[in-house]
Amino acid sequence: MSTATYVTLADRGVLSVSGEDARTFLQGLISNDINKVTPDRAIHAALLTPQGKYLHDFFIVEAPDGRLLIDCEGERLPDLQKRLKMFKLRAKADLEDVTGDWTVVALPGAEGSAGLGLVGDAGTAKATDGGGVAYVDPRLAAMGARAILPAASADAFVAGLKGETDRAAYDRLRLSLGLPDGTRDMIVDKSILLESGFDELNGVDWNKGCYMGQELTARTKYRGLIKKRLMPVEIEGAVPETGTPLILDGKDVGEIRSATATDGGGLGLALVRLETLEDGATPTFEAGDARVTPRKPDWATF
Repeated sequence: MSTATYVTLADRGVLSVSGEDARTFLQGLISNDINKVTPDRAIHAALLTPQGKYLHDFFIVEAPDGRLLIDCEGERLPDLQKRLKMFKLRAKADLEDVTGDWTVVALPGAEGSAGLGLVGDAGTAKATDGGGVAYVDPRLAAMGARAILPAASADAFVAGLKGETDRAAYDRLRLSLGLPDGTRDMIVDKSILLESGFDELNGVDWNKGCYMGQELTARTKYRGLIKKRLMPVEIEGAVPETGTPLILDGKDVGEIRSATATDGGGLGLALVRLETLEDGATPTFEAGDARVTPRKPDWATF
């Protein structure tokens, strides 16, 4: 019996991309290099507007049968599929919603990866018994592992694990590490990738060819235009609602995104103006009735 626990991510959808042009089709659209995806490697990537603003982010794996599987937000899968189809034109690529055929699970923390024998770095992947794919979270190895499993074999897969943990525990780990969770933390048509840590979290490839939104993303990096960053915050008091402004000395300096309660208060992600952190400052913000303290994650370079 493995020592790894798991949580079923019932809110995730799975989009299949197949056909002889599947990779070249996606390569011109997503922020990461699709050629990195192999049976041994998974990636995290995003789809942007032509102006470089966030639309969707997702994980991509290669299934044992050669198809590319996109693990994305389930409620927003139809929008992702629609947007991709707009650019398919004559490309020989098929996009199919196969959510009903697959189950997505996460195995949090180092125990999750080790329990599956995944000892490589972020993105390391391998096939599972039953035709699925398990992989170390491509953003950050400390988050643990994920798996996309055929629904028919999912029960057998999780039966070999220690047991199921609750989604709140998974979220607490995610928030403590500073990892955004799709539209819970990023705003469609507004957020930009580098504010959300996609550079440090392996979501952008700077050496691939052009893709939609690449010009603004590159300009933002090389001109040092980032003024705000999404980062973990510790919350003292009642957990504020998403969108609650952060106030410092009477000024609006950011806002709360996703958050959850803990025994001692709460954890969350917040978009914070970097000027408030100058000279190593650790300010405390007001957010509604709560007090909020930002914490720079270990992986961040700002």
